[in-house]
Amino acid sequence: MNKISHSIEVTLFRSRFLLAPLYLGLVGALALLGYRFIIEFYHLAQHIGQATPQSFTLDLLALLDLTLLANLILMVIFAGYENFVSRIDVATESRDRPHWMGTIDFSGLKIKLIGSLVAISVIELLKDFIELAGMDHVGSGTKWRIVIHLTFVASGVLFALMDWIADKREFGGTHV
Repeated sequence: MNKISHSIEVTLFRSRFLLAPLYLGLVGALALLGYRFIIEFYHLAQHIGQATPQSFTLDLLALLDLTLLANLILMVIFAGYENFVSRIDVATESRDRPHWMGTIDFSGLKIKLIGSLVAISVIELLKDFIELAGMDHVGSGTKWRIVIHLTFVASGVLFALMDWIADKREFGGTHV
């Protein structure tokens, strides 16, 4: 029975490598996002002479949106792989290793993800408000974006609160 239990545990432990192709897929998505950024930047540069300050700002916000999304994907790749699959040893030896790499646990990843989603949501709302400048009424699409943004903010606060409560319980009411 002990041999069977050991075999099951080895299989379960090694199954974590099934996540590796998913993280490689995210690397591909990051490459596609980089390509999309280049296209958007090219269009921005191409029409810079005809752009109004409002349209230029909207185009810049779109680039910022893509950049934040790329940062989000990179965080998920690094933190997810290191938390659930294996350490990235090549990064340990690199001078360029991000300071947060290897230190973000699942809880920290959740907080960073929701923070990124809030930032992306704010940019989308800002785009809406710039487009709506001078108009008398806010469309239902913008109202839904506001609701979604507030939901992201509330989720972030609740995640932080849950982590704070869990830390208090883990350390017996004192922070270490």
